[in-house]
Amino acid sequence: MDRPYKTIACCIENDGMAEEVLREGIRIADGALGALSVVHVLAPPHALIASPFADVAVMEFRDEAEAWLEEVTRETPEATKVLLEGPPAREVCAWARSSGADIIVAAARRGLLERTMLGGFASQIAYHAPCPVLLVHPPVELPATGLRKEALK
Repeated sequence: MDRPYKTIACCIENDGMAEEVLREGIRIADGALGALSVVHVLAPPHALIASPFADVAVMEFRDEAEAWLEEVTRETPEATKVLLEGPPAREVCAWARSSGADIIVAAARRGLLERTMLGGFASQIAYHAPCPVLLVHPPVELPATGLRKEALK
């Protein structure tokens, strides 16, 4: 049977959601890990965008980003690693257009204040991507047990 997505772009950040996004991309790839492109964007520091009173953002440098991307993809060596620079949503959409990505998998995790000040990456790609977008939400912990929702399945 033909896989519906031949090129799967997993957009990850060093924010605790990278594993969840990759897990979903791997599930969609259904064994064809060569179909995965793991995409990370070196963004301009948020403090320069938000205001002079915002917390000073730690700038991510290319060498560190490359090393982190290698570490994250260690379990999926067949995946293509993609490192972009610039405004994340714009760069991901442009890359997806030029690479022919069939679907983008990304995290949806920002709160209302962050989305208001910085914009929402997930909403921007949902409206501007040249292909379908699958948004992965953080796992929900059940209050009484402390277990993740998927652990009970």
